Amino acid sequence: MSCPRLIRVIGRVRETLRWWFAPQRVREEGPTPDYRFSLANERTFLAWLRTALALLAGGIAVQQFLTELPWALRTTVALLLVAGGALCAVRAVDHWVRTERAIRRGDDLPLNRFPALLSVGTVLIALLIIGALLWPR
Repeated sequence: MSCPRLIRVIGRVRETLRWWFAPQRVREEGPTPDYRFSLANERTFLAWLRTALALLAGGIAVQQFLTELPWALRTTVALLLVAGGALCAVRAVDHWVRTERAIRRGDDLPLNRFPALLSVGTVLIALLIIGALLWPR
């Protein structure tokens, strides 16, 4: 990655983090919407956090309780679940901020591919576990 491009990427990351940790900036985006919309957006955010926590718990459970699986496979699945949980938590706050800004500005809601990626990743991990459990020892 070239230096100017890296500087632009770092700048975008810093700007995104500013939005995450400065909710007063979101309020400056436009008029206050009907509270029902903001509260619905918050409930969606909380649902994403519950999903993240479930993935984290699933990773811990796989590592602790699927001891009949080979160590490398068990650890790989656990790490994939924990990483998915972390990614889900980060994606939750980013989606909340982008959606809240769009609501306040009257823009279309942001598109989101993450649910599809999360679903496909979950299916792949499930197939990996099923294959490991059915594999003769």
